[in-house]
Amino acid sequence: MSVRRAGTVLVLLLAAVVLQVSLLAPLVPTGVAPDLVLVVVVAVGLCTGAADGAVTGFVGGLLLDAAPPADHVLGQWALALTVVGYLAGTVDRGSRPSWVSDAATVAAGAFVGTSLFALSGLLLDQPGVTVSGVLPVVALATAYDVVLGLAAVPGVRALLVRLEPAPRVGW
Repeated sequence: MSVRRAGTVLVLLLAAVVLQVSLLAPLVPTGVAPDLVLVVVVAVGLCTGAADGAVTGFVGGLLLDAAPPADHVLGQWALALTVVGYLAGTVDRGSRPSWVSDAATVAAGAFVGTSLFALSGLLLDQPGVTVSGVLPVVALATAYDVVLGLAAVPGVRALLVRLEPAPRVGW
């Protein structure tokens, strides 16, 4: 990843954290907000590959862990989003991107990321985290993230491709 692209990804992550914490979280009455940082990590992973996706996930997770209303152990989101970025980066990039593949990748990333975050909370014995309480949260968060991803992933992809077009593979 070029320095220009890395700087843009960092700005995207910072903006996503600020929007997620200040705008999206208070708007949702259910207590489960869409995860804009996760969607940005998935989009970067899809565009740049597994290694860059994992690094983006780690940085985005640390930023999210350090955001003021955090009530969890530092590193929980970093772990979850590192895995999500890596997995998104392993999706085949040889074919043309479609909204169906984007939605499926965001859904898988949201499910894996939210589940890893919740499971780490269970393992660390965080107060208020129970198996019966986790399942509806994971389902709702995944649905929110897919809807958000349908709008955000194509925009992030277009921005990253504009900064540094990917080389053509094949003929």
